[in-house]
Amino acid sequence: MIPRMMRSLLFLLLSAMACAAQAGPLTSQVESVFPDAQAFYLDLHQHPELSSHETRTAAELANRLRALGYDVTEHVGGTGVVAIMKNGAGPTVMLRTELDALPVEEKTGLPYASKVRAKDDSGRDVGVMHACGHDVHMASLFGAAAIMAHTRDTWHGTLMLIGQPAEETITGAKKMIEDGLFTRFPKPDIGVALHDTNLLPTGMVGITPGYSKSNADSLKITVYGKGGHGATPEKTVDPIVIAARIVLTLQSIVSREIKPGDAAVITIGYLQAGTKNNIIPDEAQMGLTVRSYTPEVRRHLLASIARVAKAEAEAGGAEKMPLIEQYESTGAVYNDPVLTQHLASVLEATLGRGTVETEPPIMTSEDYSYFVDQSVPSFYFTLGVANTQKFAEAKAAGKDLPSNHSPLFAPDEAPALHTGIAAEVAILRDLLRGNAADVRKITAQSAPK
Repeated sequence: MIPRMMRSLLFLLLSAMACAAQAGPLTSQVESVFPDAQAFYLDLHQHPELSSHETRTAAELANRLRALGYDVTEHVGGTGVVAIMKNGAGPTVMLRTELDALPVEEKTGLPYASKVRAKDDSGRDVGVMHACGHDVHMASLFGAAAIMAHTRDTWHGTLMLIGQPAEETITGAKKMIEDGLFTRFPKPDIGVALHDTNLLPTGMVGITPGYSKSNADSLKITVYGKGGHGATPEKTVDPIVIAARIVLTLQSIVSREIKPGDAAVITIGYLQAGTKNNIIPDEAQMGLTVRSYTPEVRRHLLASIARVAKAEAEAGGAEKMPLIEQYESTGAVYNDPVLTQHLASVLEATLGRGTVETEPPIMTSEDYSYFVDQSVPSFYFTLGVANTQKFAEAKAAGKDLPSNHSPLFAPDEAPALHTGIAAEVAILRDLLRGNAADVRKITAQSAPK
């Protein structure tokens, strides 16, 4: 019987040989689908839609995938799209893209820049832009989907493509799951997703074994006091003073309660109270974002925030304890470490030596974590979209190019799409062979709880 380590090494060697053999054909296949993928990208970029309102975007993606022969279901969890292609017996692999754009007015000056304006959910008139690059994600998925549909002799099993709404409000993945994503449709043996970044030049991809993105909890704390005249503070309970003490004490949680080396962030993004300088108000409100990686640290942070808020209110003489509302929440994105190392070799064999960079985990969040929490071993990687010359110039000057969410974010779309499509096809072909049991052997099969 071959030991597990030797089996893994043999699997990696065979994968690398297979990728090298397909590198030439894959390059020509990417070229054949690129014009349509680029046209789709430009269309998406000029017609962005806000979270949970991606009706045109979802329809365009669904129609294109249906034309390729996929069995497409729309309106899953709102505007979500599920496209299935069954190609004989084998594993089920999920590839996910996001659909939504951001309330950002584009200032790139590109000839195809978005000029869209829309009403957000609060009724404000806002500019709309794919400032996070979800148009790159969708166009890459479409190009990969086309190649997979046209070359069914290179893989077998079930390919499951997901167009997920409302990632920017971290609600879309949860809604799709609640609408039966993994009961109405096959549950994947492995999930894959990418995200673009200006921190890497085009032609490069980034991997992060283990925790990749953080937990995120959005909190609103309402502090109750007793209002009155600013000239007679002794007759009041000042919620502003209590809120200020809460803000300061919260900062000691990370520095004095969390083990050094464990990632944790508590940021108070706003503190609002009062209407006039000589009036002590009845209440004050503050908004927090709380970030971590591990479930243990997350629980500790949330419990400590509640403890501090209550204690400071009691110390300030408040008769009513603060109201703490948790209105947005998502878990950490965890990359199966065994799967990540395996697919890193696949990507390097496909894209070339030195094209795969190991990146540190970051404290931004992503609701792909909901899929991971459904016990789907996953690989979430990054795609470089920075123009190589501009990237080199910025690096030499010690500067960064405009990041995701910036009104100046402008992916170098042609080389980025070439790499994104090739990377996704290489990953899918590698995973969609053998059987489900074989695929599971290249995963740790569980995320830390």
